[in-house]
Amino acid sequence: MQLIEVTDKHTAREFLLLPLSIYKHDANWIRPLDKDIAQVFDPKKNKAFRHGEAIRWILKDASGTTIGRVAAFVNKKYKTKGDPVPVGGMGFFECSNNQAAANLLFDACRKWLQEKGMGAMDGPINFGERDRWWGLQVDGFQEPIYCMNYNPPYYQQLFETYGFQNFFNQFCYSLKVKDRLQEKFYIRHAELAKDPNYKAVHIKARELEKFARDFTKVYNKAWAGHGGLKQMEERTVIKMFNSMKPVMDERISWLTYYKDEPIAVWLNIVDLNQWFKYLNGRFDWWGKLKFVWIKATKRNRKFNGIIFGIVPEFQGKGVDAFMIMEAAKVIQEPLLYDDYELQWIGDFNPKMINIALSLGTNVSRKLITYRYLFDRNIPFERHPIL
Repeated sequence: MQLIEVTDKHTAREFLLLPLSIYKHDANWIRPLDKDIAQVFDPKKNKAFRHGEAIRWILKDASGTTIGRVAAFVNKKYKTKGDPVPVGGMGFFECSNNQAAANLLFDACRKWLQEKGMGAMDGPINFGERDRWWGLQVDGFQEPIYCMNYNPPYYQQLFETYGFQNFFNQFCYSLKVKDRLQEKFYIRHAELAKDPNYKAVHIKARELEKFARDFTKVYNKAWAGHGGLKQMEERTVIKMFNSMKPVMDERISWLTYYKDEPIAVWLNIVDLNQWFKYLNGRFDWWGKLKFVWIKATKRNRKFNGIIFGIVPEFQGKGVDAFMIMEAAKVIQEPLLYDDYELQWIGDFNPKMINIALSLGTNVSRKLITYRYLFDRNIPFERHPIL
């Protein structure tokens, strides 16, 4: 077998196309957009390159057929509280069901990361934020959410046989939109609704910058500093909201205010993969034209939860129930969608898991973020609980 570094357009193309052979008999697989994978490794488009670097390889067998791929990366911003050594990352792993081939790919990552001063590698993870390409799927093999990892079941054995250990579990939760919520939501909503200082509103496209600013306030109070998450800049959020605008359904993303100050956010998005699955990875000019037609003619029946949070001083007061029930009046009664699925929640975040379960959800899929310590004598510890 021959390991080849991705250094030109030809090898980069092979890196993109390999999954087509891995998943050719898998009806659930949805091919990611080529641009979404390519931009991870483009220094002009991925800001992680400002404080890190990445490398990619493809693996060929004796006949010259590409049978595997992988990427490794170091990111100075990637840290978890309690890390015993500097930790790098590996991801975008695809491989035939061949442990020897997988070992070659894992070894390449390990050796490169050791040369960069790392003492461990987490994977499969993204070279960037956790909201994309994070974790190995081990249960709930259904059509993947947009930019969520999906893989054959045998990958779990490839990782664990090599020596990767479970750093944390990632759970997704789903429910049917038509189902009645638990009675406690109605009770808590009624209690807070008596106070006119509380109000919940969905975002409005014509006031997108205002809602982006309000979202930033809530995010920086509720999440920054937890699990390695950093403060978000207002301009970054405005850019993110504007990028979502062409596919945004303003009725499914909500903010809650107390005396006109933002205190909670529930950000959802239409499941883009329900449209993108018809594009076969293309989003060039033809793909964009096709997408406009698909979006206009095929009703999307699923939406996904991206972010849910409440500022610390209003947690435990029923604000979650108030916001959810206000949103239900708009989403549930006319049945805008059939299915709802929350993006993954780590098992290190029991508070968010409890919120998800309180909605009456079921676990829809499970992923694992693994860790491999290069010094096998260092005691392994799982991700600390938030």
